[in-house]
Amino acid sequence: MTAEVALKPKDYASAQDVRWCPGCGNYSVIKAVQKTLAEAGNDPENTVFVSGIGCSSRFPYYMETYGFHTIHGRAAAVATGVKIAKPELDVWVVSGDGDSLAIGGNHLLHLLRRNVDVTYLLLNNEIYGLTKGQASPTSRRGTLSPTSPHGTLDQPVNPIEFAIGAHGRFIARCVDSLQGLLSETFSRAHAFHGTSFVEILQNCLVFNDGVFADQEDKKKNEETLLWLRHGEPMLYGADKSKGIRFNPKTYALEPVTIGLDGVTLDDIVVHDETSHGLAMMLSALEAPLPVGVIYAAPEATFIGRQPIPQGTMAKSTARLAGAMHAGNTWRVE
Repeated sequence: MTAEVALKPKDYASAQDVRWCPGCGNYSVIKAVQKTLAEAGNDPENTVFVSGIGCSSRFPYYMETYGFHTIHGRAAAVATGVKIAKPELDVWVVSGDGDSLAIGGNHLLHLLRRNVDVTYLLLNNEIYGLTKGQASPTSRRGTLSPTSPHGTLDQPVNPIEFAIGAHGRFIARCVDSLQGLLSETFSRAHAFHGTSFVEILQNCLVFNDGVFADQEDKKKNEETLLWLRHGEPMLYGADKSKGIRFNPKTYALEPVTIGLDGVTLDDIVVHDETSHGLAMMLSALEAPLPVGVIYAAPEATFIGRQPIPQGTMAKSTARLAGAMHAGNTWRVE
C-alpha cells in the first residue's frame, strides 16, 4: 500500500471489533488519532502503534497499521527499540496511567529524558480499569477501590509534573470529550521531532465514572479549564474576565478576576510554551486546569545525538546470528 492516494480516517481503522465499554473515552481518542494520521498523509505501512497492558493498550488491534501489544509497562522500551532499528517509522505509544506510571514509570522516564522521536499518549482515568477498578498511581487521595477499601492514602502522581521533571521536550494535556482539542493537540504532537507526551483525561464509565465531570461538561469547563495558547494571556471564564497571574510571595500561579482588587489585563501571565519554569508552575495549577500545549522546546533527538554509522546494524545482526547458531557449547579462555 502506498500513501499516493489521499487516505481518510476510516482507512486507519482495522476490521477488528472494538471491545471497549460503550461510552468509554477511548473512542474519541482513537477517532482523533485516525483523523490526525489522515491529515498528515501517513502511510499505514510506515506507522507503528506500541502499547503495554490495559484497556487503552488494545489500541494497536484497532489501527490498520503495524503494532505491538507488549507486556505490562514496557511499551516505552519496545518503542525505543523500534525507532532505533527503523528511524524512518512513525512510532506511537498508547498507554494508561497504571501501565505508564507504576510498572512502566522507569521506562517512561528514560524515553522522555532521551528524547526518542515517538508520540506518547497517556490515557489517564485514575484507575486500573482492565483489572476491575483498583487504585492506580494517579488515583486521588481517598479513592475507594478493592485495593483501598478505606480510601487511597498515597500522594497521586501528576503525569505533567513527572514528564517535565524527566525533561520531556513536548508536554500537553487534553480531555477526552473535547474532540477539537484532541485533534489540534495530536497534530502538534505528531509534528514535533522528539518525544511528544500528551496526557488525556479519560472517563472510565464503569469503575471511575465522573472523575473528570467538571472538565468534560461543556457547561462548566469554561470555568474549570485554562486553554493555553502560545503568546496569548492566560484568560478563562465564559466572558474571559478571569485570568492567571504570578504571585511573587508564593512563587506560584494563582487565579484572579480582572477588575477586582486592582487586577488588570497587564497582570495576567502570557503563555510562553518554551519556558521550562512556567511549565513547572502550570503543572502544579489545579483550578483552573491547564489544557493544550504546556511546553514545547525542540532539542536534538536521541538518534540525532548518536547517529548509527551505516552498516553497523548489519554487522551486529550477523554476529548475533552467528552466536545463536554456533552450537550448545563454548570455550571460555
